[in-house]
Amino acid sequence: MNKASTLTTWPRLQMRGHWFWLTPLILFSALIAGTAIGETSIPVDTVMKVLANQLLGAGYAVDRIDAGIVWSYRLSRAVVAACCGSGLALAGVVLQALLRNPLADPYLMGISAGASTGAVLVAVAGFGAGVVTLSVGAMAGAIAAFGLVVVLAHAASGTPGGGTQASSAIILAGIAGSSLFNALTAFIIAKSASAEQARGIMFWLMGNLSGVRWDNAFLAVPTALGGLLICLWYRRTLDAFTFGVDSAASMGIAVRRDRGILIATVALMTAVMVSMVGAIGFVGLVIPHAMRFLTGSQHTRLVPASALAGAVFLIGADVVSRVLVAGQVLPIGVVTALIGAPVFALILIRGARSR
Repeated sequence: MNKASTLTTWPRLQMRGHWFWLTPLILFSALIAGTAIGETSIPVDTVMKVLANQLLGAGYAVDRIDAGIVWSYRLSRAVVAACCGSGLALAGVVLQALLRNPLADPYLMGISAGASTGAVLVAVAGFGAGVVTLSVGAMAGAIAAFGLVVVLAHAASGTPGGGTQASSAIILAGIAGSSLFNALTAFIIAKSASAEQARGIMFWLMGNLSGVRWDNAFLAVPTALGGLLICLWYRRTLDAFTFGVDSAASMGIAVRRDRGILIATVALMTAVMVSMVGAIGFVGLVIPHAMRFLTGSQHTRLVPASALAGAVFLIGADVVSRVLVAGQVLPIGVVTALIGAPVFALILIRGARSR
């Protein structure tokens, strides 16, 4: 093994040996940082005392305003951000494996746009007459968007997922589907929303964690954990799909069933997250690429690594959105794009040079 190969392999070996043990510590540290840092900084020891009071009944003397900010606002926001980042990163991992395309992610595939349309139909147009929840509407929109993308790709190439031409057709169909559902969302807002509703919804569509509370976290946490467990259960299937549908079938994979389960998982995770925080781009695109460089392409390591990195990334992006402009909270989608676009460009350049 030459020196260049050794240098490339070394960080992967280090990660494979030790990162599993550091996962809880890394995630906990990110949550504490996301809670402590904000418009007004709160000392870490105060954050820990509030947690001890709420979870263990410790009875530390803490200012009531600080306690309210930590528990009722920032910690719930950090938890939801972690779940959303994890879910979107996992969705990117699954779509890139199933479609064998490094550009596949919920945002580019139109799933986020469809979920946004479904959520806006329920929230603004009153679709479902109060019976359909925001998350159900978002999931219906996500599934409809992905179904449209599959139909368009099949019409364009005849064999979606089967080769280079089909892979390109799926991405182009995703762009078309995303544009269509974004237009539908804008039409619904223009037709049914008041001026005040329109401002709030447009801000939400760019990614907004300001309104999330513990009731959102109680939905986001099981969704993210369930998605992670399903992806881990099907990790060998994802490995097989990276070699193509025919190869997966020859390995004994139930292609239609497993692909249907994984796509439904992606649609559910994306819909739940979008219904709470809006459409956030680049998480599902950049995080899997970065983790492949650190852990390799086997999904046994890639799935948990991407889930952790997505959680930490979105917590950090949320912190940046609160402190970047004094006295103003930026949409988190703006921050992820500002960070994700240059990082993705670096990944592309590095990949081109390594070939």
